[in-house]
Amino acid sequence: MPLTHRHAHRRARAAGRVIAAAALLAALQVRADEAAPAAPPAEPPTHSAMDAPLFYQLLIGEIELGNGQAGVAFQVLLDAARRTSDEELFKRVVNIALQARAGDQALMAARAWAETLPNSVDAHQSVVQLLALMNKPAEVPQPLTALLRIAPEVQRPGLIAALPRLFQRSPDPKSVLAALGPVLQAQTGALKPAALYAEARLSINAGENARALALTRELAAALPDGDDAMQLAVDLLPAEPQAEGLITERLKLRPDQHALRQAYARALVQAQRPVDAAREFRILTTATPDNPAPWLALGALELDLKHTAAAESALRESLKRFDTPAAGTETEIRARADGRQQAWLMLSQAAEQRGDLKAAEAALKKVDGNGLDVRYRRASLMARQGKLADARKLLQPAADASDADARAALLAEAQLLREQHDYAAAFGVLKTATERFSGDTDLIYEQAMMAEKLGQYDDMEALLRKVIEIKPDYHHAYNALGYSFADRNVRLPEAKQLIERALKLAPGEPVIVDSLGWVEFRLGNLPEAAKLLRQAHAGRPDAEIAAHLGEVLWASGQQDEARRVLAEAAQREPDNEALRETLGRLKVKP
Repeated sequence: MPLTHRHAHRRARAAGRVIAAAALLAALQVRADEAAPAAPPAEPPTHSAMDAPLFYQLLIGEIELGNGQAGVAFQVLLDAARRTSDEELFKRVVNIALQARAGDQALMAARAWAETLPNSVDAHQSVVQLLALMNKPAEVPQPLTALLRIAPEVQRPGLIAALPRLFQRSPDPKSVLAALGPVLQAQTGALKPAALYAEARLSINAGENARALALTRELAAALPDGDDAMQLAVDLLPAEPQAEGLITERLKLRPDQHALRQAYARALVQAQRPVDAAREFRILTTATPDNPAPWLALGALELDLKHTAAAESALRESLKRFDTPAAGTETEIRARADGRQQAWLMLSQAAEQRGDLKAAEAALKKVDGNGLDVRYRRASLMARQGKLADARKLLQPAADASDADARAALLAEAQLLREQHDYAAAFGVLKTATERFSGDTDLIYEQAMMAEKLGQYDDMEALLRKVIEIKPDYHHAYNALGYSFADRNVRLPEAKQLIERALKLAPGEPVIVDSLGWVEFRLGNLPEAAKLLRQAHAGRPDAEIAAHLGEVLWASGQQDEARRVLAEAAQREPDNEALRETLGRLKVKP
């Protein structure tokens, strides 16, 4: 059976349309790129206790700074700050060092500030921030403890909750968790919920999801109506399926929490569970019927599930709402315009799915611009009309295209060729792409899939193992290699190990559950295979999974159910290769 349904990561890219649609009208949150002390004042500070030596010291420091001698100015002004215990002058010195990109000197000044003014919240906060920026988590506990001791009570929860954001760019999140964990665990009373949240978030960053889930449950129990535990549960869901229970229980109690439901639906999309995600977006279309975003997301999901009529209906409902004049910010107006573009593009794709190329062309004319997504739809229609060479030219990147644009164009061309079953040409395009963008795991993975299509199994395995070497948590590669072994009925114990590794990295993902069911079938474990394939088909009832389930049911003596599963799949995707091959082999008429 072909390996077509192993391309789960391409589905993930398609799912990106759903996630983007769901977020169209969300409020923007402006966040600082770096956590650092405030910008320096435009003018040097004034000093009430100004004597002649101090005046000349400050004057010399500012002159040296103006002459580009930041190091001299730093030393002169730091000495003045120590002698005067002037908080504003300490801030000035720290910022001089930061502007000179002298992190060690900035940290030295901040520490001198904290030592000189031990009750200064700004001083201790600056030390913590600088240690985070300089990736020195082991040195954070002492100044952090001091900060939490002297800060006003009302500020302390916010200081704790901000810690994960402060350390989010750390290259070693495990060391951050190890350093800050004991400080957070020591918090009690009113600070305990913030500490639970921060430790859970740091645990997620460190990949310790089981620990994060336990902390999230504790936080949910401490604050039953709080939002922080729900945010954590949504983020944990793809890796820790048990987190879903926290979300569904909250939605059962509070079905009016539409923002949570939308976040939950988006997480289900990321977890490759389109059926469940579509269910949640349907609820949102009923609860918030005037909001176009849930309609658009539902349309994208129905399109992905090959429910063409349902997709077109939802997309047209979204257009009715996008086309309704509405006031808003510039960002909201732009989001509505983008939503219209997406809806018409998907309507063009839906019409193409059902073979109405004229309607597909008409929908495409409604789309403004000439971006890659628009050109791809035009190219697809041209290829369907036998103009493949012209279609490929349409996707060529401009001579001055950026690397990102050139990479996207190469991927689009390869996808077009794959859809036209020109696997050799697609392989050639991807080979060119991997040579230009060496080490790009997505491109190498795509090339491996084309090698499989061409029967070049040794090349496919070598490429997939290269992906795993570069990115050990790339679950698609483990899954694809394990499935290939299972499908060819070779190296089955190794195939099972590879697929189980993929499932550990992406728990519950239907295409991986399907792979495990298929290898169990090859191993002769029919009951377990049927159980797994039913689970996979319920989460993602696409043609390839249906073909697997139908075959296992047939082999298990459940021919009537097998016929039903296969017939339903054939109605949705009559041209699917894997399904047609299975129907022919079993001599079943759809």
